[in-house]
Amino acid sequence: MYEQHSITIMMDTKELLEWYLASGVDAICGDKPVQFDNKVQIAAVSATTDSRPAITDLAQMSVTACKNAREICSQASSLEELAAGVEKFDGCALKLTANKTVFGDGNPNAKIILVGEAPGADEDRIGKPFVGRSGQLLDKMLAAIGIDRSQVYITNILMWRPPGNRTPTSAEVAVCLPFLKRKIELINPEIIVALGAPAANALLDAEETISKIRGKWLEYSPLPGKSIPLLPTFHPAYLLRNPAQKSKSWFDMLRLAKKISNN
Repeated sequence: MYEQHSITIMMDTKELLEWYLASGVDAICGDKPVQFDNKVQIAAVSATTDSRPAITDLAQMSVTACKNAREICSQASSLEELAAGVEKFDGCALKLTANKTVFGDGNPNAKIILVGEAPGADEDRIGKPFVGRSGQLLDKMLAAIGIDRSQVYITNILMWRPPGNRTPTSAEVAVCLPFLKRKIELINPEIIVALGAPAANALLDAEETISKIRGKWLEYSPLPGKSIPLLPTFHPAYLLRNPAQKSKSWFDMLRLAKKISNN
């Protein structure tokens, strides 16, 4: 049966590890390989506690990457310096498979920041967030309440496209999150709009569905004693797949417009 699947493709150890990293694997289950056929070896799943130390190497890589990300952020006093630091950062395996770094786009002095999850194919090709069909819809949503794209700042949790637009791993989010938080600190907006549950949950350190929290004003606290109003709403990509939900997003935009007028 295994010969009918891609697992039988010849790989040396280096190629196999690179494939794991590109796929978002950040932990292994055992330290002893098991051979399923004559071509590929993969790590065996062990039910004993003896396998736990094997996780530490990959886990330590994530810990080190997060530490390096925070150090870069602490040294950046502007978006330009932060972007330069990101270009030198090699702690996220997604950078190996992405075409371009998608740092962010818009007004560095914006009162509103919009945050998505990750770049897609168009964003990866051009190097700017929300430039494909989702971005075109987002522009129309903002224009409907009198906001031009040049007035806001748009970014994502991740700055590199996951292969095949797969869901980012928790380790990838953890590594990239310090950069997003530093962007928010540097811009110091009055309002954050989270496009989709992943963006909202990453900033709020929560695990909620977008249907439960969308349209509600929540609070993001970048520093002790400081909070920024955060409005979760549907991601434009979701609206393209589910046009019937656009009416709910329209009410969210009206809430945003009202908040802006009251500030």
